[in-house]
Amino acid sequence: MPIITALEPQKRNKDRVNVHLDGEFAFGLSAEVALGLRIGQSLDEEAIAAIQDEEAYERAKKSAFRFLSYRPRSVTEVRQNLLGKEYDPVLVERVIDYLRHNDYLDDEAFAHYWVEQREAFKPRSRFALRQELYQKGVARAVIDQAVEDVNETAAAERAAAKRARRWAHLPYDEFRQKVAGYLQRRGFKYAIVKPVVKKVWQELNNDEQSAP
Repeated sequence: MPIITALEPQKRNKDRVNVHLDGEFAFGLSAEVALGLRIGQSLDEEAIAAIQDEEAYERAKKSAFRFLSYRPRSVTEVRQNLLGKEYDPVLVERVIDYLRHNDYLDDEAFAHYWVEQREAFKPRSRFALRQELYQKGVARAVIDQAVEDVNETAAAERAAAKRARRWAHLPYDEFRQKVAGYLQRRGFKYAIVKPVVKKVWQELNNDEQSAP
């Protein structure tokens, strides 16, 4: 049975350790996983496989944290990201369980975050928000709760106000076509779009020129 003869920090990465068995380099490990090892310890094939599984788990966990560092993610987003890096599916679910248990992953919190961000920076209709969250794997019941308080008229007005100034010089018919198309591409229905277009036009023209 192989025996650990040396545990040496790597020269280029002090957070990793080189493991030597019977006087020869065997494999590298993260410092966290290597903490449980000691010189003189015997390792059979099962023990080595368990250590390497733990190392793969730590790598996958760190990969997930990097992915989460850019913005909150849904459970499905993290799962797909890890699977795309060819981590074992069983290991991926272990990472997911760890992240959920420690509140790093929460689809309800994610859905509310997503809606709040859209409301603040890129207003969308409830339909568009539903589609975006559904594509990210969020459950329908969670989506329903996240979008229930969205005021679509107010969201359409904010969306139109951000874009309409670039078309303020156009005749009303062209302005209406541009703004209406912009809002409809964001999922707003015509019943909301029509009065919002008129309101934004009038505000841009200081009420001096009414919309037809």
